[in-house]
Amino acid sequence: MKQKIWKWASLLPLSLVLLLSGCSENMLVMRPKGPVAKTQYDLILWSIGFMLLIIVVVFVLFTVVLIRYREKPGMENYEPEEEGNTLLEIVWTAIPILIVTALAIPTVKATFALEKPTTEKVEPITIHVTAANWKWIFSYPDQNIETVNYVNIPVDVPVKFKLTSAGPMNSFWIPQLGGQKYAMDSMETELFLEADEPGSYMGRSANFSGEGFTHMEFEVVAQTQKEFNQWVKEAQSTAPKLSETKYETILKPGLVGRMTFSNTHLEWIDHSKQNSHHAGEADEQARLCNPLEGNGIVVE
Repeated sequence: MKQKIWKWASLLPLSLVLLLSGCSENMLVMRPKGPVAKTQYDLILWSIGFMLLIIVVVFVLFTVVLIRYREKPGMENYEPEEEGNTLLEIVWTAIPILIVTALAIPTVKATFALEKPTTEKVEPITIHVTAANWKWIFSYPDQNIETVNYVNIPVDVPVKFKLTSAGPMNSFWIPQLGGQKYAMDSMETELFLEADEPGSYMGRSANFSGEGFTHMEFEVVAQTQKEFNQWVKEAQSTAPKLSETKYETILKPGLVGRMTFSNTHLEWIDHSKQNSHHAGEADEQARLCNPLEGNGIVVE
């Protein structure tokens, strides 16, 4: 019986390795491409390392106690001391406090530090982000450009994302550039991110918002400053104008392709400052989770 137990127990580490191997391709958080993501990555490693140390110490002590104090032939009966041990009670009260403190201090410091640009030497670029069922809309007020389902940013320049929603609450997340933050109707939250090398990075919603939630993804294109400036000039000169009618169509629940416009919807509505009349409709869609084909539209 004991041999069978040890046989199955020996397979547990192998099973864990096999399970974790299936996550290797999608663990984008562990491949940071910006200073914000790298700070959070360091926190993750610190927390994992610290917790592993605690686990090792606990299992070693557990093994020592099992071996040293196991019942042996001819062993006299042990009469427990019921009055307690003040020193031990202080120790096992202090240890959890020290553990929480060791994890909390770097986490709190990093959290407050990341609420502002990572550098003061470069002026941040501001991009308004509007979540809608089931797409992401990016507005560049200074460049007078609007994109749908993709966003271009310059490398080594802090980006100030101003998040809001034209419908139900969503969570804006670019795993390789930093953590997520909520986008809510009639509210505005800010998120500072930065890419430190050119590339294409996946972004998505991390908050369930209805039937099309799984397709609510966007691409972040990090470019050199020269490439970004060239893209801005091309978009300003070649992209069509966004009309209110077209914008109303985009906001309807459904999937859309990538779009680029040479003006922004901020000219006539800012969902962070006024209650969006689309919110009620979108919330209802999210609650009912109706099929996309029956209730939404697909805009090419």
